Amino acid sequence: MPQSLLEQLRKMTTVVADTGDIEAMEKFRPQDATTNPSLITTASQMPHYQPIVDGVLMDAKKELGDGASDKNVANLAFKRLAVAFGKKILAIVPGRVSTEVDARLSYDTQATIAQARELIKQYDDAGVGRDHVLIKIASTWEGIRAAEVLEKEGIHCNLTLLFGLHQAIAAADAGVTLISPFVGRILDWYKKDTGKDFHGADDPGVQSVTRIYNYFKKYGYKTVVMGASFRNIGEIRELAGCDLLTISPQLLGELESTREDLPRKLDPANAKNLQIEKINMDKATFDKMHAEDRMANDKLKEGIQGFSDALVKLESLLAKRLAELESRTPTTV
Repeated sequence: MPQSLLEQLRKMTTVVADTGDIEAMEKFRPQDATTNPSLITTASQMPHYQPIVDGVLMDAKKELGDGASDKNVANLAFKRLAVAFGKKILAIVPGRVSTEVDARLSYDTQATIAQARELIKQYDDAGVGRDHVLIKIASTWEGIRAAEVLEKEGIHCNLTLLFGLHQAIAAADAGVTLISPFVGRILDWYKKDTGKDFHGADDPGVQSVTRIYNYFKKYGYKTVVMGASFRNIGEIRELAGCDLLTISPQLLGELESTREDLPRKLDPANAKNLQIEKINMDKATFDKMHAEDRMANDKLKEGIQGFSDALVKLESLLAKRLAELESRTPTTV
């Protein structure tokens, strides 16, 4: 009987856990882990992570002083919370954790650089080596320019919310460490736009990642490809051999319990022999390709808005939790 799909996948692809749930990481023992604002918001509401949240809140309160408003404390705490989860995660995974810059800064190069430096300083202060951290930034032109600066400073970046070849090429030209093309969200868009369902190699999300992977390997880019946002294990099977795949605990469980042969679909040696046109990427070309790609345009906007909304929700939850903690703290006369 063949090994599980998960065991076979690990032989050709680095498996990353797409979750903020530390217990799930302990179960599946991925090489790396990635989080985003939605996942952190969900995890922070789980009772067994309350001590992490409470500790971060009280530290933020202490840092800002008694006169600080709950809103300001919550705003500082959310910047600290992702790193607090990141440090916990790195006690489990041997590789890297991705920590995301505030999505509301996605079109502001300088603000993105400043917050990325702030995040990496927290990891530096905690004694976490930079080789264990990826700073996640949305794949806007402004975000890619920020990543170019950060990479030169030795701050490794993960360009997320990536839906089109133009975003991938711009990121690779900028020398970023890793990109995260979103398979499932691309599928969602095409299903809604066409009214059709897609399976296997016909899945437009699978086709997008395959195109990006082959382009990178053909032209010898060092940037690695991490397929993300999967809807089913069929998509994962079609991308076996991709540099990395970040997978939810539910789909990791399905892969672990399925015992069938898993052939390699993506291979750098094969990509070298493909006829692929080289695209010289500048801002004008990027803007033109982005405007012509309705799917990438829609999903990038939607993704930034979704992550921004999750952060607003998280700040509100933190402010509420802080008020609860303060109401329990006895005042001294």
